[in-house]
Amino acid sequence: MSALTPETADHPDRARTSLEALRTEIAKAVVGQDPAVTGLVVALLCRGHVLLEGVPGVAKTLLVRALAASLELDTKRVQFTPDLMPSDVTGSLVYDTRTSEFSFQQGPVFTNLLLADEINRTPPKTQSSLLEAMEERQVTVDGTPRPLPEPFLVAATQNPVEYEGTYPLPEAQLDRFLLKLTVPLPTRDDEISVLTRHAAGFDPRDLTAAGVRPVAGPEDLEAARDAVAKTSVSAEIAGYVVDICRATRESPSLTLGVSPRGATALLSTARAWAWLTGRDYVIPDDVKALALPTLRHRVQLRPEAEMEGVTPDSVITAILAHVPVPR
Repeated sequence: MSALTPETADHPDRARTSLEALRTEIAKAVVGQDPAVTGLVVALLCRGHVLLEGVPGVAKTLLVRALAASLELDTKRVQFTPDLMPSDVTGSLVYDTRTSEFSFQQGPVFTNLLLADEINRTPPKTQSSLLEAMEERQVTVDGTPRPLPEPFLVAATQNPVEYEGTYPLPEAQLDRFLLKLTVPLPTRDDEISVLTRHAAGFDPRDLTAAGVRPVAGPEDLEAARDAVAKTSVSAEIAGYVVDICRATRESPSLTLGVSPRGATALLSTARAWAWLTGRDYVIPDDVKALALPTLRHRVQLRPEAEMEGVTPDSVITAILAHVPVPR
């Protein structure tokens, strides 16, 4: 059962308390990845999708599974490979010999949390099969649109160091991801904690045995989304977001700056962060807090800047330092 009853789920403070409890619950399975947990919660509040980047073995899959278990949501995993077909993701029409008719067989995309593992290992044709699902929250097969469950989030992973045999995501698809979260290697203390848990019998395949329980549910998430939508944004904050995004378009280090969709995304994530921190209005620090994960994948470096060691994060950080902050 969810932590809230339907009668109390519409109370924003209770919904906030339930979502804050996710960190504690997920920490029973995943050690030291609080920023990634927070990013996934922000994406759920904004009805967005997340690109998780990290080397193999840093618990990206476990993180998504633990989030689904803590939120009482359905989750499915697809391992993206070079021979994966679009129908393997979305589903297809199957001929039923008993009725002599075609029936639709749902693919793994029909879930609440879809883990698209190593999405850059499949060709663009299969990558693009997710575009309609991510943008329209439906799948069209044989001319018939089929709505996806609500809530729906795609958490796609990619390896940042091993690019042999991969297909980089095109800018149009990258722009569909609300956030790009980096999942770093754990600190020494966190890694010791991981080993200690495994030595004590922790099994990442059995989250129930690890003590992970639902602390929130879909009704809590809906109440939280309604509260985020009521979080006020002043004209000065809107102008601040626009100034940051326009500065990326004028940066000499970039060939591609942030689009208006990116500006909308930054405003959306800043509102969610403001609400999570207990305010019903957005301040400049909220914008700064979400600028890197919201914008880093929406810009493109010039080759010469990349050769000099410039990164999207360093460009955005420099822009944040120079764009005037509203008072």
